[in-house]
Amino acid sequence: MSNPYRIMTVCTGNICRSPMAEFMLAGAAAEAGLDVVVDSAGTTAWEAGNPMDPRAVATLARHGVAAASHEARMFIPAWFAERDLILALDTDHFKALQALAPSPEAAAKVRMLRSFDPAVAGAPLDAQGIYDPWYGDGSDFEASWELISAAIPGILAHATAHGTTRG
Repeated sequence: MSNPYRIMTVCTGNICRSPMAEFMLAGAAAEAGLDVVVDSAGTTAWEAGNPMDPRAVATLARHGVAAASHEARMFIPAWFAERDLILALDTDHFKALQALAPSPEAAAKVRMLRSFDPAVAGAPLDAQGIYDPWYGDGSDFEASWELISAAIPGILAHATAHGTTRG
């Protein structure tokens, strides 16, 4: 019986960046035939219950990624025990997740999503964020797409390397 590698993506309200990353990662993992499950949440309850921003859905659709129904939700600390990797989309999310971690082991599961992008992997934390496209227009969502896309191969390589060694 298989035990999938579980990844969660986290942004502020869970209507733009984190669901985009969720659907992009899930699609790439499925295409690669990997046993990976991806979900998402926000660090706040500001958008809880709301659907994904239509601009995010449109950006995904333009790139051939189908976005199933999505309902924003707030991150629950109990999820640390249920996820293998928790990806923060910006530095404020990273800091919030670190503060919520119940143990050093849980905190170690938190990484910046772009830390898996070879172009910025070694850069300081504040250079690895993805700004919130909600305040912009379609080009800002396209920029988010590009930044998330650049990290996906590294995330999937990490999941492949660590997926069979966890207990």
